[in-house]
Amino acid sequence: MNGFQYISGVVSLTVDEAKCVGCRMCVNVCPQGVFVIENRKAKIHRRDDCMECGACAKNCLTSAITVQCGIGCARALIRSVVFGTEPTCDCSGDSAA
Repeated sequence: MNGFQYISGVVSLTVDEAKCVGCRMCVNVCPQGVFVIENRKAKIHRRDDCMECGACAKNCLTSAITVQCGIGCARALIRSVVFGTEPTCDCSGDSAA
């Protein structure tokens, strides 16, 4: 997504390695290249690049991935493109995003 990065350290993305079967679906569907497979398990490689779109969680065969999609700065960036406004997100307490 044009090199946009999330605010460092606030992404809601998690992987439960005990549930992961290494199917690679998250690697295949993630538009930001957030995941890698190591030792037959999904690992979050670039957490701050996650835009919380939810594609990984929706396509995870074992529900090993969770993410709160449609929140925060990713939502703000998408809305700013659609409406031609400056991006504002909920992290500053401004709920107008």
